[in-house]
Amino acid sequence: MPVLGCIADDFTGATDLASQCVAAGLRTVQMIGVPEAGLAERLTDIDAVVVALKSRTTPAADAVAASCAALDWLQQIGCRRFYFKYCSTFDSTPAGNIGPVTDALMAALGADMTVVCPALPANGRTIYQGYLFANGVLLNESGMADHPLTPMTDANLVRVMDAQTRHSVGLVAHECVRAGAQAVKTRLADLVRDCHAIAVLDCIDDADLDVLGAACVDLALVTAGSGLALGLGPHWATSGAEAGILKPVAGGEAILSGSCSTATRGQIAHAREHYASHYLDVFALAEDFEATVAAARAAAERGLADGPVLIYASETPDVVDKAQTQLGREAAGFLVERAMGDLATTLVDDLGVRRLIVAGGETSGAVVSALDIAGLEIGPAIDTGVPWTTTVGRDPRLALTLKSGNFGRPEFMTQAWERMP
Repeated sequence: MPVLGCIADDFTGATDLASQCVAAGLRTVQMIGVPEAGLAERLTDIDAVVVALKSRTTPAADAVAASCAALDWLQQIGCRRFYFKYCSTFDSTPAGNIGPVTDALMAALGADMTVVCPALPANGRTIYQGYLFANGVLLNESGMADHPLTPMTDANLVRVMDAQTRHSVGLVAHECVRAGAQAVKTRLADLVRDCHAIAVLDCIDDADLDVLGAACVDLALVTAGSGLALGLGPHWATSGAEAGILKPVAGGEAILSGSCSTATRGQIAHAREHYASHYLDVFALAEDFEATVAAARAAAERGLADGPVLIYASETPDVVDKAQTQLGREAAGFLVERAMGDLATTLVDDLGVRRLIVAGGETSGAVVSALDIAGLEIGPAIDTGVPWTTTVGRDPRLALTLKSGNFGRPEFMTQAWERMP
């Protein structure tokens, strides 16, 4: 029976967290959405269950409802500790959704204290004096201020969280973290006495994650990026089974990318030097959707004869702005998601693809939904926070990696196949 129940606000974020749980020794499965009844009995020799939602940019009320439904299911299957996972860049706006979801989960669990810690030092996400840094640069100066859905214009997490929550927000500064787990526990207790219910945790390296994990292990709820799982995991492993072992999957290979992040655009540039590729133009999709998708399908069919094929809609911020201005923010995104979902179905059902790399949270959501994937077993990491997974309860079985747009080295899309189960 699983101990740890996790709720992630997007699909790639869920996979990121699941990968870190595996790295920490927890045998982990990921469910796509809140599962139907009847799955609990299949979750044997499992330490952690991650429920992947698509709630990061939905209306706050919808995000709260989905998150509470996930919490209810996780409680039903026996989970005793809970983890609300969001992006390591704290993607949100003053309206939410991190604050409202945190408030709702705290209320449902009767928690008087939780923590906020999006740090993932291995990927350059660190927190000092409450300020979030991305690769040594303040978050709002890292390019995240230009995010099309959740522009991050303030790096101070105490202020950002305070604008979203009903609770008072305090800070556990780095000096306290360096003093050890007991010092952090004492600080959290002091914050509760001072009427704070949420604490931002400083964290600059993996040693800090170990301290914070030991300090937070008894909290009913933590909210964090994936990094804190590395510190918490060793305290929660109970199954005794080896984590991260997958059965092999054979078949064609393809890459679908809708992410417009700097990291993903660099990966695409590298992959195009090695693989057949096809650019999916959002303006062409708006003009003639069916013909544009058909052209991408034909290109994929030709390219698969020689190995992996890449289909991408990723673009620079100025092109994204132009598309959102001319087509509408939601309409532009929907066109790309719909096309990627249709192409994923064609690749699998008609062209024999069984191994997929998907880049971008929204794109991953569209692909997983189109392929009717209910759950994923988590395997070895390709890069920090990005594992291979295999589908649960689906015929034919597929191997997928769902990559957050900001994650991975430039060679990710070419080297991932070498880490295949």
